[in-house]
Formats: sequence, structure tokens, C-alpha cells
Amino acid sequence: MIKATNIHKYYNDLHVLNGVDLHISKGEIVSIVGASGAGKTTLLQILGTLDRASSKENSELLINNVNLSSLNDKALAKFRNEHIGFIFQFHQLLPEFTALENVCIPAFIKNISKPEAEKRAMELLDFLGLKDRYDHKPNELSGGEQQRVAVARALVNNPELIFADEPSGNLDSESAENLHNLFFKLRDEFGQTFVIVTHNEELADMADRKLVMVDGKIV
Repeated sequence: MIKATNIHKYYNDLHVLNGVDLHISKGEIVSIVGASGAGKTTLLQILGTLDRASSKENSELLINNVNLSSLNDKALAKFRNEHIGFIFQFHQLLPEFTALENVCIPAFIKNISKPEAEKRAMELLDFLGLKDRYDHKPNELSGGEQQRVAVARALVNNPELIFADEPSGNLDSESAENLHNLFFKLRDEFGQTFVIVTHNEELADMADRKLVMVDGKIV
């Protein structure tokens, strides 16, 4: 599913990622932990194609046997929309849109028709226990409900791969536990692969594998 080789990232003279090698199999749930500044989010952004590895090094990133280093920005954006979903610490829902409209946005970008996108979005919201929240805007939802809407948005295009950056960091303990259990339910139900950056030790320990980052490397 994911094969990353010798991933480096520099910001001016700061060497944030120092030759990361990583292999993740289809259907795995992998957590990445480490101190602040270890490079976890930077690695997640590169694996998720939101950023690129520094080209001065001989790095390679393959997802589903596609060499992402060879794609231009337009092709990379298309690949990301079709194959990857993102869940962030702060749900990043658009406040002027309803839950249903927020979930549909990636599908519209993929040029899926409105009826088909809405049907898929409603199926996901139903699955996530939000059947009565279609027309609610983010400020009318609890923190846990907002994050579940964000999960539905990440899933609407049926991506094989979900990247989550501190997904429960902004939730109370009960909502966080529910979200953690949801990831495993989704994996079992839909077969997605999850890569999760977290400071939550409980979530990290639940994963199939826990990777520890120190000073820009996986140790």
C-alpha cells in the first residue's frame, strides 16, 4: 500500500525528516508517536501528498505502486482526491455549509453527480449515527459530531487510505474513545488503511503497529 524510501525534508537549514523508510500494508492501522518536533506531522503531510519530500535527496514514495514523486501537481491533486482521505485535529468543516454539504465537497471535486454524492454522504452519516444531522451546520453540532462529519467527508470518495493527524486531540475522553473504536470498525467494514499521528497513548497502543519518531527518524 505505502512504500516510502529515504524521505528527507528540509526547511532552510532545518533537517526535519532524516531519511525515513516506511512500509505499510493494505488494511493496517499504524500509529506514529513521538515528542513534539520529531517530524510526525511533516511525515504525514508528505505521505498524504500535501507536501513533497526534499528533492536534493534520492527519495521515493509509492502508494498502490504509483510513484508519486513523478506526478505533477495537477496529477497529484487528482490522485489525492480519489485515493486518500484526511482527518485533522480540528475538523476543518466549512461553517457556512450543512453537515451533508460538507461531506459532499470531495465528491463534487471528483465530478460525482449531486444525487450520487448526496446518497453516498447520507449513507455515511447514517452509519456514523448522524441521520438526524444532515441539515445542521457545524456550530449546531457537538465536538464529537463535528469530528464524525469530518470522518464521513474523508470517506465519501471511498479512499483506500486515511491519514489522521491528532484526530481525537480536541475531543473529550468519551468522544475520543468512540472515535478510536470507529477507526477499527471502519477498517473491518470497508478495508481502509489508516495512518494516525497521535499523542493519545491509548489510541497508539490499539493500532496494529506503533512507530516511534525521534529527531526526524523512525526508531
